[in-house]
Amino acid sequence: MERFDVIILGGGLVGLTLGIALADHGVKTAVIDPADPVDTTAAGFDGRVSAISSTSCAMLSAIGVMPFLEGKGCPIDRIWVSDGLEPGALDFVPDEDDGVMGTMFPNRDLRVALEHAARGTAGLTRFQPDRTTRVARTADGVEATLASGATVRGALLVAAEGRNSPTREAAGIRTTRWTYKHMAMVSAIDHERPHANTAYEIFYVGGPFALLPMLPGTRSAVVWTVPTDQAPAMLKLSERAWLAEAQKRIGGFLGEISLAGPRSAYPLGFHHAAHITDLRLALVGDSAHGIHPIAGQGLNLGLRDVAALVEVLVDGMRLGLDPGDAQLLARYQRWRGLDAMMTSIAMDGLVRLFDIPGRLPRLARRAGLAAVQRTSLLKGRFMAEARGQSGALPRLLTGEMV
Repeated sequence: MERFDVIILGGGLVGLTLGIALADHGVKTAVIDPADPVDTTAAGFDGRVSAISSTSCAMLSAIGVMPFLEGKGCPIDRIWVSDGLEPGALDFVPDEDDGVMGTMFPNRDLRVALEHAARGTAGLTRFQPDRTTRVARTADGVEATLASGATVRGALLVAAEGRNSPTREAAGIRTTRWTYKHMAMVSAIDHERPHANTAYEIFYVGGPFALLPMLPGTRSAVVWTVPTDQAPAMLKLSERAWLAEAQKRIGGFLGEISLAGPRSAYPLGFHHAAHITDLRLALVGDSAHGIHPIAGQGLNLGLRDVAALVEVLVDGMRLGLDPGDAQLLARYQRWRGLDAMMTSIAMDGLVRLFDIPGRLPRLARRAGLAAVQRTSLLKGRFMAEARGQSGALPRLLTGEMV
């Protein structure tokens, strides 16, 4: 029977980042995941990209992941937000001294980079592909039996299993959840004019249309939100017809466009756990909260969980505390519970605000965007949120090891 300080269930983007970060700080860590890394890092673009905030990039650099992402991402130098193609848009351009607001990476490149970093991380043991058949949490510790026949023990269990976390459900942690009447179509397009490292978020009644810069030049990822009842028909459109519909939303400002990746769709929903800790258990990432991708903050929210949990556990272990100690879990709950809830509520409110039809709501939205554009304090606050620089930052998010 092997013993660890922390056992992480889930080796996705958030779970594996947590495993690497903890092991880099001398915390003996196990990651258990049923997915085969060969499959999750296989070549091919699945349409998924992530906007990694500047603070999240700082953490990935600190734990040795960024060297494996060299040349893979596109900096976000500008964010353009508009209500349809009407005038009065919000144009976020940071000062030169502030640096970029984030970097766009294909999710597959993130997975490959984490895989490379994990292989070179001492103190990190991966049971993959494998899964738990039995998990017991007691006041004394955690014990998990795996399908492979192995048994592992630890002081703390971390659920990083995603939106439908079985560990969260087994713990009886209630979640507030609802499904949006929308689906997100994802793909990529090549366009005639360069994107100039700009992320465009164009709001329409029925759902936002986002263009996210990929490698510097003339390729952008598309995240196109459509009403659920329209999604099947939209996906069945011929390539030419789909591009024609996309061009209507873009308004032609990028010139001629062509498809550069497969089209796929996934449902959109919201969920938020009533609490993110239990007896020798902590939730991170989508196991704790799931939000609309409207501002690209979902993964960054999970990476903030990682940075906070690492700091709480490392500080506590240096004082001689068990990583599953209730005091440490209470600190993690206080630190992340409110921030995650406020971000989730703000993103949900934004979705609903821009989905209200009618001339008056449209005029009010345009007036609001214009007011933010004119007010440097408000504008600065939004840019700080985009960079992930608001609130009490864990040290990892400033690029420092704990």
